[in-house]
Amino acid sequence: MVNHIKNKVIYEVVDESSEGQKIDNFLIKFLKNVPKSHIYKILRSGQVRVNKKRVRTAFKLSLNDSVRIPPVDFLRKKSVIENKIGSDQFKIIEKNILFEDDFLIVLNKPSGIAVHGGSGLSFGVIELVRNARPDHKFFELVHRIDKDTSGVLLIAKKRSALVGIHKQMREKKVHKKYQVVVSGIWKEKQKIVDLDLLKTTADNGQNKVRVIQSNLNNPLAKASRSVFFLKKNFSAYSLLDVKLITGRTHQIRTQLAHLGFPILGDDKYGDFTLNKALKKIGLKRMLLHAVELGFTHPATLENVLIKAPLPIHISNFISKNE
Repeated sequence: MVNHIKNKVIYEVVDESSEGQKIDNFLIKFLKNVPKSHIYKILRSGQVRVNKKRVRTAFKLSLNDSVRIPPVDFLRKKSVIENKIGSDQFKIIEKNILFEDDFLIVLNKPSGIAVHGGSGLSFGVIELVRNARPDHKFFELVHRIDKDTSGVLLIAKKRSALVGIHKQMREKKVHKKYQVVVSGIWKEKQKIVDLDLLKTTADNGQNKVRVIQSNLNNPLAKASRSVFFLKKNFSAYSLLDVKLITGRTHQIRTQLAHLGFPILGDDKYGDFTLNKALKKIGLKRMLLHAVELGFTHPATLENVLIKAPLPIHISNFISKNE
């Protein structure tokens, strides 16, 4: 399969789906599979115009703006294998739609599928959705969950929905609940955990987060808060409910590892010796699941609570250890 070449000047009128978007992000979405370096090159050179004027990369579009997009000669071939994987994975995504209307799609994302491409991945959930529904102009992730975390994932189909729910997130009005199986016997019925987290990037480009002392006053550190509830103890493990108050990168995984209760199957912060033993008996995924997401619908203003059933690898593990 070969992506279409943009071989002539295009004039695109900004509609509601792109209103308020930065020009660079607009072009990245419009010129799919064109390298970002090339997109920024045509921006800097003045080949892109908005209402016949040059614009900077931080320029925000308004409704009915006319965007001049120059010819783009970049061509990318997708391998047969890549297309096959993408097609198969989208079928899995379609089967896991929990809710959809004109404004939102809510998925029960399977473990093992990233939410977006990058870091060596050709595609993620959002690329699969966009490619499968090319006639719909706007699809954006409202939030993210880790590749190996399963559960509720929210995608906006209109910019107004994206902006509306992001506002609720900033005001901490969005309900997020997870379920997790950890190593060790958790004893407290309820525990509020406040820790400062610092995100670092390894040489391979992978993000990793660590806990730092709050008295260090590192300007790059982010305060994190979670509330953990004991749901059930097993012989050597515990099943917990987790309510997120903040939504930092790898928040639950980092906090639990710091407390001495690593998540089973966590290959970044977990107990690697235990994980190796668990793999031998068939556990190949991390036991962390986004089970609930609650918010006010940005258009109808109704209260929405979406629940995602546990995936089979988690429910089977729980039943075997009860």
